[in-house]
Amino acid sequence: MVEATGSRVTQRREIGKRGVKVTGLSLGSAPLGGIYHDMPDAQAIATVDAAWDAGVRFFDTAPHYGHTKAEHRIGDALRRYPRDQYVLSTKVGRRYVPRTTPYDGSEGWQDPLPFQAIYDYTRDGILRSFEDSQQRLGIVDIDILLIHDIGRVTHGERNAHYWKQLTEGGGFRALDELRSSGAVKAVGLGVNEGAAILDAMADFDIDCALLAGRYTLLEQATLDDLLPACEARGVSILLGGAFNSGILARGVQGDLKFNYGAAPQEVIERVARLEAVCRVHGVPLAAAALQFPYAHPAVATVLTGARSVEELRENVASFERPIPAELWTALRDKGLLDLRATVPKD
Repeated sequence: MVEATGSRVTQRREIGKRGVKVTGLSLGSAPLGGIYHDMPDAQAIATVDAAWDAGVRFFDTAPHYGHTKAEHRIGDALRRYPRDQYVLSTKVGRRYVPRTTPYDGSEGWQDPLPFQAIYDYTRDGILRSFEDSQQRLGIVDIDILLIHDIGRVTHGERNAHYWKQLTEGGGFRALDELRSSGAVKAVGLGVNEGAAILDAMADFDIDCALLAGRYTLLEQATLDDLLPACEARGVSILLGGAFNSGILARGVQGDLKFNYGAAPQEVIERVARLEAVCRVHGVPLAAAALQFPYAHPAVATVLTGARSVEELRENVASFERPIPAELWTALRDKGLLDLRATVPKD
């Protein structure tokens, strides 16, 4: 279900069949947790304020971001606004305890808080994590709860062990209890791989999934299986990572990160080709990157991170910018866009 408005940012789409409606553009909080670069508290709050002023009303966070820092900052910012006017999501799967070993920087967080994660997808672990998040946020009413980073990409051979915690250790049961009691309105996954979402859909009734990347101008393999399955089941995709960690934001002259690592040469070359087509049609690459995934009927919102008020406003402008239909036709003709992909229509 879609509520039409004059703004793509403020357009509302429903999450699954739960009555929760999110804005077209939403704010993710990994940058507020200090991914790659940290920021002062005042800058974090100003960025949330800029999102609010632009009409964004869905905010996502996680204990993992800055080792609980992002939840504190999002909570500090959002508690100043009427609770019934925004949608909030956070994640479970990691419990944070005081750090006993030095942080080695390998996760990319700059100046995280002094806590370390214990993976725990059991019923008790999820309920404990949920309560901890409520306290860090200073907000009791969390709308959407997502199982964070389950899957083979994160856990490798250990994934079977953690998946068993969900199916036999009561993890999925905890989500159902929270949803049935009204403690949360919708539940799902927050992952970097489509396979984990398909696995979850086979074992449990999820409402949504936050998918980082995997359906972008650079990646459309999820059209083979995941997106059709989501459409059939009424599972909403909250699409994060539309810039594939940065390379689609600035192009080949900008941040050459792709999916949290250094961009391989073939990706750089493909981005250069995408840029060239966008240039011919007078469209910034970032605008095409943000608007493309939102056209798919399974995608309820596009989550973007922002490090500053300026970046937030750039993202809003990119999401609202008119794009001629000829651009999408040209991308298809040059083999840069899957022929099955739904393209935006202004």
